[in-house]
Amino acid sequence: MLHTAGIVPTNPDGTVDDDIGRQSARVWQTIGSILTDAGFEPTDVVSYTTYVVSGADLDPVMRARDAFFGGHRAASVLVTVPALARAAWKVETAVVAARSG
Repeated sequence: MLHTAGIVPTNPDGTVDDDIGRQSARVWQTIGSILTDAGFEPTDVVSYTTYVVSGADLDPVMRARDAFFGGHRAASVLVTVPALARAAWKVETAVVAARSG
C-alpha cells in the first residue's frame, strides 16, 4: 500500500502557477511520479481526497484528474476549504494506492 500526504502544486523550481488548471495538472504529475517511483500505476489508486479553495472553478480540477486517470475510477472525496497552508495553493490531493501480491 501507498499513502501520500497532501500533494501541492509547487513546480520543481519552487514556483506555483496562478491558474488552477495548471496547479491541478502539476499535482497529478507529482502524484504520477510518486506512484512510479514506488512501483505503482494510476490504476492502483483506490482512493483520493482533493481539497480545493472555495470559489475556485472545479472544471479544470476535474479535467486534470480525468486526464491522469484515463477512465480509471477510484473512491474520491472533494472538499472545499477556505484556504490551504500557502495562499498561492488552490488545490491539494492525497492518494491511497494498493496492489495485491
